[in-house]
Amino acid sequence: MLTEVNVPLLDLKAQYVGEMREQIRAAIDEVCDAQWFVMGPNVSDLEAEIAAYTGAKHAIGCASGSDALLLALMGLDIGCNGGENGRVICPSYTFFATGGSTARLGAVPVYVDIDPVTYNMDPEKVREVAKRTPNLAAIMPVHLFGQCVDMDAYRAIADEFGVPLIEDAAQAIGSKDHKGRMAGTVGDIGCFSFFPSKNLGGFGDGGIITTNDDALAEKLAVLRIHGGKPKYYHSMIGVNSRLDALQAAVLRVKLRYLEGWHAGRIANADFYDDAFLEAGAATTATPLGEPADLALRIPERPAAPARHIYNQYVIRVPAEHRDALREHMSTAKIGTEIYYPVPLHMQECFAYLGQPEGDLPESEAAARETIALPIYAELAVEQKRHVVDTVVGYLRRHATKAKAAAGTR
Repeated sequence: MLTEVNVPLLDLKAQYVGEMREQIRAAIDEVCDAQWFVMGPNVSDLEAEIAAYTGAKHAIGCASGSDALLLALMGLDIGCNGGENGRVICPSYTFFATGGSTARLGAVPVYVDIDPVTYNMDPEKVREVAKRTPNLAAIMPVHLFGQCVDMDAYRAIADEFGVPLIEDAAQAIGSKDHKGRMAGTVGDIGCFSFFPSKNLGGFGDGGIITTNDDALAEKLAVLRIHGGKPKYYHSMIGVNSRLDALQAAVLRVKLRYLEGWHAGRIANADFYDDAFLEAGAATTATPLGEPADLALRIPERPAAPARHIYNQYVIRVPAEHRDALREHMSTAKIGTEIYYPVPLHMQECFAYLGQPEGDLPESEAAARETIALPIYAELAVEQKRHVVDTVVGYLRRHATKAKAAAGTR
């Protein structure tokens, strides 16, 4: 009897084994023995190590990736700390924190459509929107799924309109742009998340901010501790967003393994790419409406020296089959996820912005047509093959039934 293959969307237990497990437990014990749980040497050492890894001049730890965005906006005096009602251009097809952090501070998110090839916000559409946006305060592109935006294009747009550039790199630590530069190093500020599902994930929430600006780095470091320096003396109003020493200790151990995990994810993406293309799929450079042997689109690979780190590996299928395919995969014991089912401009809480359904067609289409597949580094060959066979088998069966139905008309 064949053993049933189970493929979870993410298996952190497979990562937490062997030598790394013992190193993490030893690091936690050291924190417990020291009884220094908030900030301290583990946090400052992690900050230095992340700065060195990314190539940024400064890295400032905080409590989450969402707080990293919030602090970035506060550090640039956008929203309630100044420049109230300033407008921030960002994608609608992204995690909620991108727009939520802006609105929370009293600023106004201005949602722009994506490029369907990369799923990243389209820079030409950003330029068009910026021209007609009064009181523009910042531009915030997202390096979605682990693929960098065109950093030169965004830097040029931000400079053209005289506003800061904030990189939402929550999913992109270690991603590289078309010039080989790390995510989070070209904008005025880069914002990263250490949520457990990220390529570099902690044992809970955590985040970090990068910048090459000395004064801004100092301001961000003070803002995260209620704006107080020295303690109990407050020159500005900040927030409580300190990184826990336990999280920093865990992340310092895991950082040593990060490049290996990137390599594993890229190798798994190569496997999927080869298998799906052989089965007749095309990349996202070919729209779903155009002919291909299989109604499946896989990520278009960026050319070197750019590097996609595949925080998610996202496929695209016709909207009328997406949910049924996902249900079929669940029956086959394969975990999947939809990133993201409702674009931000269509969320109830942003109805006041007046961007109705139909306003951002590429974002809305992606929300209806995409599925994220398991891509974590520890996937076994039989697990990847099971994913491919399940997806391809379902789509081929549907195509055969559709042809048969057409022939009876």
